[in-house]
Parts: sequence; structure tokens; C-alpha cells
Amino acid sequence: MWCAGKRSTITARSHIQGSVQPLSGLPVSAILLSLLIHTLWGGNVVAGKFGLEVFPPLLSAGIRFVFGVATIWCWCLYRGIRLWPDPAEWLPLLQIAFLFTLQIGLMNFGFANTSGSSAAILISTNPLFAAVFAHYLVGNDRLDLFRSAGLLLAFAGVVLTLYFSHSVSGEVTGAEASVVLGNVGDWFCLASACVLGYRLIASAIIMRQVDSFRLAFWQMLFSIPVFFILGGMFESVNWSGFSWTAVAGLAYQGVVVAGLGFMVSLWLISRYRPSLMASFNFIAPVSGVLLSVLLLGDRFSAAIAVSVCLVALGMVLLTIKSPTGKRNS
Repeated sequence: MWCAGKRSTITARSHIQGSVQPLSGLPVSAILLSLLIHTLWGGNVVAGKFGLEVFPPLLSAGIRFVFGVATIWCWCLYRGIRLWPDPAEWLPLLQIAFLFTLQIGLMNFGFANTSGSSAAILISTNPLFAAVFAHYLVGNDRLDLFRSAGLLLAFAGVVLTLYFSHSVSGEVTGAEASVVLGNVGDWFCLASACVLGYRLIASAIIMRQVDSFRLAFWQMLFSIPVFFILGGMFESVNWSGFSWTAVAGLAYQGVVVAGLGFMVSLWLISRYRPSLMASFNFIAPVSGVLLSVLLLGDRFSAAIAVSVCLVALGMVLLTIKSPTGKRNS
């Protein structure tokens, strides 16, 4: 897409992540807020699975982003932020919206077909894919020793998650669980993480010309009719199982994750530095697994504990500079 041929003109990836700098000197409030946001993002899987009990994947996504669009629109109206794009912005917005719609569709189908714990680990690997794409598409953002080690550790956690996925929800145990490497839901989640990793890089490039709030607003808005049309054609709502818990789950995904989480992370990045948010990426999979165990009844096994630790440690290494303090080039 638009990233091809632009490597020589791209010299940084400030909107995605930077090298970790010491957190000393930062206000405690900023650190606590970052911890809170990543913990809340970890609840995305649990909220999504609550919503999926009534609303199937595509319709669930459409409803979610009605909440998300409304949240961002209200904030932009309050702050006086212009949402109508310039003529030159429509094409990149459509391109990002395509990636966004594809990624969310894959994610929801994944959530519907695997355990919360497995989904939380696999979907949180998007920074790993972003690092791989950045290595090839972003100048001065090469994979060095620490980042390569982080990738290897994290993807080892992914393989372990896939290997023991069937046993996490308690469906099968023992030798039966290792016959298949993951299930269809696991692979949908991993594919979604891959698309999201690429979308992060593409969005960082576009946000050099397009306001970030406009980008978030229009990618959601463009996706809503697609989700509702396809959902109306191919899906059915489980009205007999309707509950306000399902609605609350979608509202959480839309208002807290897609709306407030996005705006708070932007505020932190603009107030301090992009690496602040990247420093806490490891919190989301840990939070997601623990919430899945507490609220969804997932089994907490030694395998899932090792998997989430490998992924979390890999994310930490991914944000550390090499011993020389320089990126490989």
C-alpha cells in the first residue's frame, strides 16, 4: 500500500514506540495512569466475550464502534477539534479504515472461537509484528540484539499458547490438547494482531499529516456500516440470551477501550513521550489473562503462566536500547 517506497523518507516512529528511558522524573500520576490504561485494555477480551454471548462478531463490532464514535465525537466537540477531513486526507483515511475493519473483524471472530486467556496473549502481540514491519518500512528503526531477543521470547510464548490452547478453557486436557497447534480462533487472533501491527506503522506515517482524532474517528465511522451490513446479511442475534452484561461489554469496548483509552494515551504521549506508553505494553496480556480467569472461568495453568511471562518479557526487551544506546542500521 502507501508504505511502499517510502522507507528513505521515514526516519522515526514516534507514534508507535521509542526506546525506553528511565521512568524517574515522571510524575507518579503519569505512571499510574499508564498502568491503569494498559490494565483496562487487558479487559478488552473479557468485555468482547460478554458481548459475543448475544451479538455475533460483526454486529458486535458495529455496536461497539457506535459507542466509540460517539465518545470521540463528544470529546472533539467539547475541545473544538475539527473532524471533517481535508480533501487530500480522504484516501489515506479510507486505506486505514480498510485495515481497521479487517483487523477488528478477525479479532472478533477470534474472540468468539477461543478462550479469553489465549485471545488476551495472542492479540497483545501486535507490538511484535509492528517491530518486524518497522524493521523493513521505517528508517532508523532496525531490530538490534535486545529487540531480536524480545521477539524470539515473545513468539516462543505464542507457540506455547497455541500448543496448550485447547486445555485453557478446560475443553480437553493431557495428550489430547497437544494434537493440534491452536484452533481457528487462535489463528484469527494472531492474524488480527499481525494486521494491527501493520496498521500501527501505517497510522504513525499518516498522523504526520492527519490529526490523530480525525484518524480514529473516521476509521471507526467507515467500519460501522460495513459491520452492520455484513452482520445483517450473515448473522443472527441471540435475543433469547439477551443480557445487559452483553451490552455493558460492548459499551466498555467502545467507550473505555476505543474512546477514553485512545484519548488518554494520546494525552500521555503529547505530555511526556511515546515510549512511556510502550514501556507498559506488557501489562495488557497479564491483565487480560487474570481477568479471563476471574470473570470467564478460564483455567490458569503453568503453561499459560509461562506463555504470558514470555510474551510480557519479550515486550519489555522490545523497548530497550542496545548496550551501545543505538539502533542497528
